[in-house]
Amino acid sequence: MSYILDTLNNLVHQTAFFNLTWGNYLMIAVACFFLYLAIAKEFEPLLLLPIAFGMLLVNIYPDIIAAPKPDGTAGGLLYYFYVLDEYAILPSLIFMGVGAMTDFGPLIANPKSFLLGAAAQFGIFAAYFGAIALGFNDKAAAAISIIGGADGPTSIFLAGKLGQTNLLGPIAVAAYSYMSLVPIIQPPIMKALTTEKERKIKMAQLRPVSKLEKILFPIIVTIVVCLILPTTAPLIGMLMLGNLFKESGVVRQLTETASNALMYIVVILLGTSVGATTSAEAFLNVSTLKIVALGLIAFAFGTAAGVLFGKIMCIATHGKVNPLIGSAGVSAVPMAARVSQKVGAEADPTNFLLMHAMGPNVAGVIGTAVAAGTFMAIFGVF
Repeated sequence: MSYILDTLNNLVHQTAFFNLTWGNYLMIAVACFFLYLAIAKEFEPLLLLPIAFGMLLVNIYPDIIAAPKPDGTAGGLLYYFYVLDEYAILPSLIFMGVGAMTDFGPLIANPKSFLLGAAAQFGIFAAYFGAIALGFNDKAAAAISIIGGADGPTSIFLAGKLGQTNLLGPIAVAAYSYMSLVPIIQPPIMKALTTEKERKIKMAQLRPVSKLEKILFPIIVTIVVCLILPTTAPLIGMLMLGNLFKESGVVRQLTETASNALMYIVVILLGTSVGATTSAEAFLNVSTLKIVALGLIAFAFGTAAGVLFGKIMCIATHGKVNPLIGSAGVSAVPMAARVSQKVGAEADPTNFLLMHAMGPNVAGVIGTAVAAGTFMAIFGVF
C-alpha cells in the first residue's frame, strides 16, 4: 500500500499544477485569447495560431524550449526550431516565400510608391529614439524599433543579428500581434487624417508592366540595395529570389514550393518557436510592457506618416493620389493594402485602391529590410 501511495504521490507531483506560477496561468490565458483571435476572428491565423500554441506549450512545459545541457542531454523540441530563428534562417526563408507570392507590378508601374513606403518607415525611427528615452541600449532600441514596420520576420532577423535574443520573444509577439491587428489599428488613424473627399479619390488605372520589367526588377534591386547595404542580402536577396522564381516562368516547381509547401513549413517552425520564447519569467516584466507600448506607438506613427505623405502627394499631383494608400507603406503584405481598399470602399463602394496600395505595401517590405540593414551597418554587424 505504501508503494502505491508513493507512486501516486510522485505522479501527482509530476503534473504541471505543482510547478506553474500565477504568471504561467496568465500567459496561458493570453495564449487562449490569441487562439480566439486567430480562429474566431481570423486575425492573421497562419502566424497567430502557431505563436499562440507555442506560448501555451512553454507555459505548461517550460523544458520544451530548454537548451542542451553540458552533459550532452538534448534540448527541448522547440529549442532547435528557435535556433533557426536566432541564426536568421527562418526569417530569410519567409521572405523568399513572400517574394514568390507577391506581384511587384504595381510598384514597377508607379515608382513613386517607393516614397510612400519610405515615409511609413518614420515609425521605426520614432520608436528607436523612444526606446532610447525609455532606457534601452542602442542595439535593443534598434531591434525594438522594427516593430514599427509591422514586419515580424525582419524584427526577428534584426534582434538575432544584434544579439538581443533576450528580447526576441516580446519583440516578435508584439510585431506579429500588430500585424494581425492591422484592420483594427489602421482605419481610425486613416480616417482621422483624411477628409471624406480625399477618401473618395479614384486613381487612374496603372499602366501594364511587361514581363521583361518584372524579371529585371528583382535582379536590379538586389544589385543596387545589396551593393549599398550588403547586410540586407539575406532578406532582400531571398525576397527577390522568390520573386524571380515567380516572374521568370521557367521554374514553376520552385515557385510552387517556395510559396506553398516550404512557406507553410517555415511558418509552423517560426510561429511555434517564437511563441515558445514567451514564458512567464521572460515575458512578464516592465521591459515587455515598454516594448509592446513602443511597438503600438511606432506602428501608429508609421501609418500616420504614410497617410500624411500621401496627402502631400495628393496636393502635388492635383488630386490624383488617394492618401489612403500611404497607410499601406507598412510591411504587412497584403493586409495593409486590403485595409486601404476597405476604407476607400467605405467612402465610395466603386473605388478600387487595392492594386494602387500594393505598390507602397511592397515598397514597405523593402524599406523595412533596408532600415534593418542600416542599423546593422551602424553597429558594424554582419
